Amino acid sequence: MKRVVITGAGTINALGHNVPETLEAMREGRCGIGALDVRDVDRLAIKIGGQVHGFESEGLFNRQQIALYDRFTQFALVAAREAIGQAGLSFSGDLAARCGVVLGTSGGGMQTLDENYRTVYEDGKNRVHPFVVPKLMNNAAASHVSMEFNLKGPSFTVATACASSNHAMSQAFQLVRSGAAPVMITGGTESMLCFGGIKAWEGLRVMSKDACRPFSANRNGMVQGEGAGVFVFEDYDHAHARGADILAEVVGFAMTSDASDIVMPSKQGAARAIAGALNDGRINPEDVGYINAHGTGTAANDKTECAAVADVFGQHADELMISSTKSMHGHLIGGTGAVELLACIMALRDGVIAPTIGYEEPDPECALDVVPNEAREAKIDVALSNAFAFGGLNAVMALRKV
Repeated sequence: MKRVVITGAGTINALGHNVPETLEAMREGRCGIGALDVRDVDRLAIKIGGQVHGFESEGLFNRQQIALYDRFTQFALVAAREAIGQAGLSFSGDLAARCGVVLGTSGGGMQTLDENYRTVYEDGKNRVHPFVVPKLMNNAAASHVSMEFNLKGPSFTVATACASSNHAMSQAFQLVRSGAAPVMITGGTESMLCFGGIKAWEGLRVMSKDACRPFSANRNGMVQGEGAGVFVFEDYDHAHARGADILAEVVGFAMTSDASDIVMPSKQGAARAIAGALNDGRINPEDVGYINAHGTGTAANDKTECAAVADVFGQHADELMISSTKSMHGHLIGGTGAVELLACIMALRDGVIAPTIGYEEPDPECALDVVPNEAREAKIDVALSNAFAFGGLNAVMALRKV
């Protein structure tokens, strides 16, 4: 099997419009969650989110592209440009024919859906723009990334709710590790912060009205965010031969299904995914220094995840650092695992552990080192990224310092 390394990273999210801005915000423990600026916000019970502000599509895309790109596609393209630019790659000939893109999303073109439902039902119009379907389809972002960068190999979209990004990156990892593709562009993107997207989530009664406080005893729900994270996964030999700067190595992955409940998480399912990633990467539990937690800020999720970590790591669980960056950028649903992977890379490459901000009260059911409120300097060699989705779909990735 091939070794798989990360040679490029890109993002846009509530913390920053690129990777350096995002990592700086994570180091500072800065919160990107604030008052929402969306149409009909007065009709919403939830009025906060991790919204991307100051995003001007006109300076990034031409008029024809804007007519064809939903906001989630625009985010993916911005992040892909940064990632591929950092990797220093261009795709032509045989390389283009073999390389592809796998992205995760949950809502797809939710902004387009929201706008056109208004057009038909509220405004009473009988026609919509002819590009509505290609604009809203879940594979739009992956398709447009493939077209912009001439990626002619395996390209598709994964939709598994909150685990979409991790599942997408796992598929890219497997394609490179098996030798099917020397390079894959992968990650996730989401833009559900519109009236319809937020109103639907309100119905679940899992949203906080004031802040995201993962692992804190007074936590009262999740907060939605938006944005994208995109990475270049590359065969180590291919990267080494061209002198690429390697950010981290992807060494293991596992996915499980709880097969029990559509919304309530299972400790056993999460634990099997964590243990499976360690086994796949041939990692001793004691070698793991940091876990980027799913950590949504809901009562059920946080305590279940902590229990799963305790089960897998035993006494070493007390030595682990585990934090949730959702407290800063919000829950990007299908895009969240990709933005969170940046925190793992920062931990491995820079020795900085992103904090869990908003932590106010210890919870005996979350009695782990959650790196409360302030970033920490620490040298680690192995990090995990957890993602646990509605439907009981679990995806855990393991990375190693290079």
